[in-house]
Amino acid sequence: MGILNVTPDSFHDKSRRFELDDSVKRGIKIWNEGATWLDIGGESTRPGASAVEVKEELRRVIPVIQSLKKIRPEGLISIDTRRAVVAREAIKAGAEMINDISGLSDPEMMDLVIESGCAVCIMHMQGEPDKMQENPEYQNCVEEVSSYLFDKAQELINNGHPKELIIIDPGIGFGKLLEHNIELMKNIDTLNNSDFSTLLGVSRKSMIGQITGKSNTGSRLPGTLATSAFAFYNEIDILRVHDVDEHVDLMKVLSALD
Repeated sequence: MGILNVTPDSFHDKSRRFELDDSVKRGIKIWNEGATWLDIGGESTRPGASAVEVKEELRRVIPVIQSLKKIRPEGLISIDTRRAVVAREAIKAGAEMINDISGLSDPEMMDLVIESGCAVCIMHMQGEPDKMQENPEYQNCVEEVSSYLFDKAQELINNGHPKELIIIDPGIGFGKLLEHNIELMKNIDTLNNSDFSTLLGVSRKSMIGQITGKSNTGSRLPGTLATSAFAFYNEIDILRVHDVDEHVDLMKVLSALD
């Protein structure tokens, strides 16, 4: 899954696109490099980020989805949003998946997934983006995160949503300290041995910077590739990344040697 941030303030500056033509060109490039999914977001949810008005989020993402679908109707698009109204319009425009960082905390989002029958990624997040990293606390991080995700997934299934269309994401870096992120990754089989597909998004995040000492996101690709190799050997289903071309090469080599 390749990342397309239609925002001026996402944490990795080279992933930002803000003009329609530039965003569409970047989306096509991500697909051409080998991404199966294109994840489009119009609101930065980096630690400390301020919320964006709904109208502005819609203005950013819907024209991009519409334009990309005209050029490549078969291309798979995921809408990265926590707002049901944005997700609904994105699906109308052609998106096939909702990637909800708030973990379907909005009942309207749960209803929309069931009503539309679309694929959905449920991510765990403690708190809100603007304050989620101030003092995250867990008694048992792995148990709390997995229980939340499984409960939400089961609620969908109980309402008739196919389990094959449910993806779960532990939410690395979302309301979690380094120790929590490492614990979740070391115990990723708790999620990966379930009935659901697993998505992992670690690309260029602060976890990489904290381990390597690289404060600049532009220097975190090698560390990111290390976590992606880890994901490969743990049979993670979807990797959400900034650098698709490099990851395709990584997976080709690892697959040949496996």
